[in-house]
Amino acid sequence: MRHLYAWTLVAAAVLAAAATPSPAAATAPPTKCPRLKENWYGDNRERLQRLIDERGTCSESARGPVAVFDWDNTVTKNDVTDATLYWALGHDKILRPARWKHTSRWLTDEADRALTEACGTGTPVGSPLPTSTEPRCTDEILEIYGDGRTMSGAAAFAGRWNHRRTVPQYAWIPQLFAGHTLADVSAYARSARARDLAAPVGATRVLGTHTVPAYVRYYAQQRDLIRTLHQAGFDVYIVSAGFEPVTEVWSRGVGVDPAHTVAIRSVLDRRGRITTLTRGCGGVPASRGEVIPYIDGKRCWINQEIYGVRGAAAWHRQRAEHRPVLAAGDADTDVTFVGDATGVHLVINRNKDELMCRAYDDADGRWLINPMFIEPLPRRPDLYPCSTTAYNRPDGGRGPVLRRDGSVVPDQQDTVF
Repeated sequence: MRHLYAWTLVAAAVLAAAATPSPAAATAPPTKCPRLKENWYGDNRERLQRLIDERGTCSESARGPVAVFDWDNTVTKNDVTDATLYWALGHDKILRPARWKHTSRWLTDEADRALTEACGTGTPVGSPLPTSTEPRCTDEILEIYGDGRTMSGAAAFAGRWNHRRTVPQYAWIPQLFAGHTLADVSAYARSARARDLAAPVGATRVLGTHTVPAYVRYYAQQRDLIRTLHQAGFDVYIVSAGFEPVTEVWSRGVGVDPAHTVAIRSVLDRRGRITTLTRGCGGVPASRGEVIPYIDGKRCWINQEIYGVRGAAAWHRQRAEHRPVLAAGDADTDVTFVGDATGVHLVINRNKDELMCRAYDDADGRWLINPMFIEPLPRRPDLYPCSTTAYNRPDGGRGPVLRRDGSVVPDQQDTVF
């Protein structure tokens, strides 16, 4: 019995010693998250690194908070959906619709006539239009898409739509590819990607009489940021107002898979071919482009696809735990979801009024502004009209940008360029 008591005391002492950390263990530094390598403007890299260190799991195998990036001109220089359209026009990949008016619910009679006259009626319906050899047809498509007007200057789109949920020109690109499969469009995107990555920075080409960008580049800083976020355990998504099969081709280049890529999603017919319908969000059913990932639509798609919020609630700002920690964008189409971020609002300065008003006002002290990494814009000479016309109203009008407390954001000077 005495031997048993002595043995118990020894065992207790051993367990106590094991439970007491040594001085070296008690002072050991915590595991550090991976480090950003590329150079950024000002102290942006340090501030991004601080967010990674504070909010990351520091483990690639342990998923942590969400980070969301816009794609075009945020992760890449130049627009990849545009690049795919340019390639398609140069290779006769747009199929003739039975009537151009059927491609968009907002296309005007004037635009329908202009496209019919320019593209002709000799091509059978459903067959490829000879856009590579018919510059008038290419011109009308590019002018309507780029400027919302015909080559003669007539309005190409008319009617009513919520200007914070869609823009007809953006919705029109997937509609132009009606009749193709998603695999077809992915193949066109891969061809455009190879061509534009090989072209020198600054290159342009002429389609019809339009001069358009002929190159695309991944921003090294954004590629490094996304890679570092992944390594630190962040769940990284792309949410774009581009066409989803195109964006998916490009997002793989930064390690983001299709399941983490959200863009305009077409409804397919029974044969798996693209139709002029697009999928809905926030309780809005499939339609001819009424809801796409655009301004408030991006918030809706993030809430629905990332956080599982269904119905009308997806249009509303969620609790902090159901919002991205980091959000990055470059244009007014990104302003809502970038503003929803709880840690860092990262903005690439392309002189877009509503977004830059929010960024320069910096109401919560978490807005980071960076010049474009390639061919940055010069300083905007006038003030951003934040107090009067910078806000995009749902009805298409313009108004003042308001803070969450209802106060008006004063006009802002462009200082990061």
